[in-house]
Amino acid sequence: MPAPDDLCDLPAHLLAKRLREREVTVGEVLEAHLARIERRNPALNAVVSLDVERARKLARKSQAALDRGAVMGPLHGVPMTLKDGHDVAGLRTTVGTADLDRLATTDGAVAARLARAGAIVTAHSNVAAWLADFQSENPVFGRTRNPWDETRTPGGSSGGAATAVATGLSPIEVGSDMTGSIRLPAHFTGIYGLKTTEHRVPLTGFYGPSDGPPRPVRILSCLGPMARDLDDLELVLKIISGPDDRDGDVPPVPLGAKPRVRLARLRLAFAPTLPGVTIASSIRERLEQVAARASAAGCHVEQRLPDLDWEAVYELVRDLPSVVTAVFEPRVEEHDARQSLAWYMAALGRRDGFITGWQAFFEKVDVLLLPSAATPAFPHCRPGASIEVGGETIGYWESGRLLTAINVPALPALAVPAGLDANGLPIGIQLVGPLWSEMRLLAIARELERAGVLPGFQPPPGE
Repeated sequence: MPAPDDLCDLPAHLLAKRLREREVTVGEVLEAHLARIERRNPALNAVVSLDVERARKLARKSQAALDRGAVMGPLHGVPMTLKDGHDVAGLRTTVGTADLDRLATTDGAVAARLARAGAIVTAHSNVAAWLADFQSENPVFGRTRNPWDETRTPGGSSGGAATAVATGLSPIEVGSDMTGSIRLPAHFTGIYGLKTTEHRVPLTGFYGPSDGPPRPVRILSCLGPMARDLDDLELVLKIISGPDDRDGDVPPVPLGAKPRVRLARLRLAFAPTLPGVTIASSIRERLEQVAARASAAGCHVEQRLPDLDWEAVYELVRDLPSVVTAVFEPRVEEHDARQSLAWYMAALGRRDGFITGWQAFFEKVDVLLLPSAATPAFPHCRPGASIEVGGETIGYWESGRLLTAINVPALPALAVPAGLDANGLPIGIQLVGPLWSEMRLLAIARELERAGVLPGFQPPPGE
C-alpha cells in the first residue's frame, strides 16, 4: 500500500479503484490530501474556502456506504477541489469578488453530478476576480502562485485549479474556458486541460446564484476537466457531460465510444503560431519538434491553418466576449452600437462563417497542433501590463488570441504537457479538433504519448 502522502500523487481513477478494493479507506485518502494542503497551500494559495469538518463528515458517510457494499459511482470516496465559480452546497462561493460572496445552498449541475459519482468536494480553488484575467488573483483571497516558480503566475482564471492538480492537492478539477481559462493554466503548470465543445456541459449553477439576473454568457464559454492523467479527463468528462433539463442550450450529443486511432492514418496539421501573433522561440521550437516526432512516428504531417480572415477573427475575439459579459452592466454606454441586437445578430452571423471554415478544414485534417500560449508562465504583474516574449514586448492580452480563436468557432481543444523549456518551465500544446470530437482528441493524445511524441505529465519540484 502506498504511503499516505503518495496517495496524493495517484490519479483519481486509481484512488477510486483502491477504495473499492478496500486497500485504503476514504478517511485515509482524505487525510492525506488535507495534510498536503496544510503543508503546501500556504505558499501557493491555490485552495480556498476549505471546510475540513464538512469534508470529514462526507468522508465518514462515504466510507459507511462502502462498508455496506454500496458504491455510488466511479469516483466514490475521491476528494477533490472545484473552481470557485461552481455552486457547491454548504461551501462559500465568491467567483473572486465580494459582490458574489455567499454560502451556496444547492449544488450546480457539475457539483451535483460529481457528488452522484461519489466524489467529495472539499474546497474551492482560487480564481481571477470575476474569472476575467490571465492571472488568478482577487480581492477576496489574494494571489495564487505557480508551483514551478512562485514568482510567476499559474494563469487564470482556473489558476488555483491547475496549481492544485499539479501539486496533488486535488487529483481532478473542472475549470471554465471563455478566453482560455482552462488551457492557459494547464500550459503554465504542466497538466492536462480539456476545453469541451461549447454546450457539451451545462452551465447551471456556475458563475452566480441561480436566483440572480438572467445569465448573459450563453455562448463562447464552456466547462471542462483538468487532471494529471488522460484517463481521469475522460472519466470526469463522462460524468459532467449532457443535458440537465435546466440549461436549454445543451443538446443530447453522445460522447460516443472510445475511438481507435492509428498514427499511420492520422492527418495532423500544425501551426507554430497564428497570423500576427508573436510567440516565444522556445514554444515555437517545441511545437515543431512535436510535429517532427509525429511525422517520424508515421503520421501524415503538414503545416496548415484554415483559410480565414484572421483579422476579422481577432476583431470578433476582442468584441464578442466583452459584449456578452457586459450586457446587463448598468455602466455600459447606451450609444455603443455593439450593445444593439442588430450588432449581436450580425456578430453571430460572422461567427457562423468561421465555424463553417473550421469544419471544412477538418474534413481534410484530423487534428491541429497549436501552441497554448505565446510564452511560458510569466512573472506576476499588473493586469493589462505588457509582457516580454522572446525579447519583444507584447500586449498582455495578445497571447490570448491563440486561445480565444478556438472559442469563437466553439471547437474542443485539449491542452497537453509537451515538456519543459530551458528555464525549467512547462510548455503545453493544444490539440484542436472538429465539433464534438473530445473522445477522439483524448485517443489521439494517448497514441502520441505511447509513441513518445508527447512526454506526458511530470510533477513540479517539491518543497
